[in-house]
Amino acid sequence: MSTKTETATATEMQNNFGRYLNVVQNGGEVIVTKNGKEVGRFVPRMAVVSYLTDSLTGILKGETDDDREREERLKERYEITD
Repeated sequence: MSTKTETATATEMQNNFGRYLNVVQNGGEVIVTKNGKEVGRFVPRMAVVSYLTDSLTGILKGETDDDREREERLKERYEITD
């Protein structure tokens, strides 16, 4: 399995998508640039899941009521009053 990282311009990515898809399928990563600046990364799905899981570890500590928290966030977001 490859763990290489490649860089491609947005145009190169568009014109050679199959090639870069193979890089990602083999465990690699593609950094996409536009006008010399990084605009995104094309990474394997499991790498993203792992990153998100790792970044959330420790955020939710203790007892929480997910339904209650969700309801409160929705009320705030959509300015719903009881």
